[in-house]
Amino acid sequence: MITLKQIQYALAVEQTLHFKNAAELCAVSQSALSTALAEMEKQLGFQVFERDNKKVLVTPIGRQMLDKARQVKLEVEDLHRLVDRVRDPLSSTLSIGMIPTVGPYLMPLLLPALQREYPNLQLHMVEEQSHDLIAMLRNGDLDTAILALPYEHSGLLAFNFWAEDFYLVTHVDDKLANKPVIRAKELEPSRLMLLKEGHCLKDHALAACKLRDATTHSLQATSLLTLVQMAAGKLGSTLVPAMALDQLVKTNPRLVSIPLSEPGPHRELAFLVRPNYPGLDDLQLVIQLLQQANRRLKSQPAKQWQQNRC
Repeated sequence: MITLKQIQYALAVEQTLHFKNAAELCAVSQSALSTALAEMEKQLGFQVFERDNKKVLVTPIGRQMLDKARQVKLEVEDLHRLVDRVRDPLSSTLSIGMIPTVGPYLMPLLLPALQREYPNLQLHMVEEQSHDLIAMLRNGDLDTAILALPYEHSGLLAFNFWAEDFYLVTHVDDKLANKPVIRAKELEPSRLMLLKEGHCLKDHALAACKLRDATTHSLQATSLLTLVQMAAGKLGSTLVPAMALDQLVKTNPRLVSIPLSEPGPHRELAFLVRPNYPGLDDLQLVIQLLQQANRRLKSQPAKQWQQNRC
């Protein structure tokens, strides 16, 4: 009979394509892992892996087996989560994935509330781009992921909890700096600095400004912090979501933030989960905490976001 341990070992080999690395990942000796997988293949009656001294390959029938094994692993893990949920809400572990344009700005709002309301919760946070988070979520490596919508997520459930608009961030000496609001047609595409390809915020910013061709934008970066620093250096201007203004703009006297006067919200945040995820009740508690934080932010005086104006 195939065991869950053998399934775990097989999936680790599929992930690493290396028996030694897979053994380290599973915290067992290489010989123990190899013996367990050889016994599994004997029970199955076919070879899952082709291996020699240099490389490991997954056989075609082995790939089919691993796809089914992954589903078994997910079902067992969901069963464990269901048992945990019956005890106390948010009293075990919760693994959340976040995109880089959300994590640094949402975590300061979420962590204190979770620690105060649910001190027994063990939170694991992963920061990756959207496509990586989707893959990890589908493979069961995450319980949930926070993404900015719209983003393709077929087969997963989405629970929207946050809506916000973009602000143009530019140097105080910029000719646009004294405008109370900014329209997309007033922007200079050649001076608009955006994130590199792969960051969904770039797509949302282009959509909000009704810009289609990103090739005219002269400067790109991999983080909002870098874009804002370039704006402070008079290299151009950028678009920043409202939740990031407090950290990125408020304390820099060289910068101003101007509301983008285009129909919004310019992006919405949502928790994505697998349809059969058993912790939906717990997830709703987390969503409630974040919605409360969002209402508090929106109720703050508008001068917080534009206090750097001259």
